[in-house]
Amino acid sequence: MSFNRKHLLLYAVTDSGKDADRPLPKRVESALKGGATCIQLREKELRGEALIKEAEEIRALCAAYRVPLIINDDVDLAIRLDADGVHVGQQDMEAKEARRRLGPEKIIGVSARTVEQAVQAWKDGADYLGVGAVFHTGSKADARQIEHETLRRICSAVPIPAVAIGGIAEKNALELAGSGISGIAVISAIFAEEDVEAAAARMKKLAERIVGAQEQQGRKV
Repeated sequence: MSFNRKHLLLYAVTDSGKDADRPLPKRVESALKGGATCIQLREKELRGEALIKEAEEIRALCAAYRVPLIINDDVDLAIRLDADGVHVGQQDMEAKEARRRLGPEKIIGVSARTVEQAVQAWKDGADYLGVGAVFHTGSKADARQIEHETLRRICSAVPIPAVAIGGIAEKNALELAGSGISGIAVISAIFAEEDVEAAAARMKKLAERIVGAQEQQGRKV
């Protein structure tokens, strides 16, 4: 799949633990119906064949909706599924090694908290950055919040797009306007909601307001 920054607008990160009573593929499909523009499969509880089975279902859904599927951390799983790409953290495989293994056509995302990390990821061949945590989050215990000024500096430092992640919800998303991001990555704001489709639609509208306001401002400068 040909990647562009519009795929980052509403970047939905899965977490089966948010609602164990509803199958994850069903919730992913609801998120896609609501307007998710990218799905990242990030499953800490599932292992082995159970993970493969759900991942294959989600891969088929993403293909049907023409939305990229990104695998968190696991390059081997991304290769097995022929997923659209992989996202790696600072403690995971380096972007250049992920690129070597996945090839030139796949999408590589890298987590960054500093300008230096962002620049290195770009030099190593990353297609986009995941920057955060921009707000306090319970989804990742060791994720320290970064200043929004740092987010702005990262977005200005590299030519590749960035998606903000970490604690983003309806109540605070608009605080990210003017930062230069190309989209927002959310977990609980979609997958912990009773009506996943409606939650995704609301979050997409907020993301469009954030990015649209920045584009309008850019045309005025």
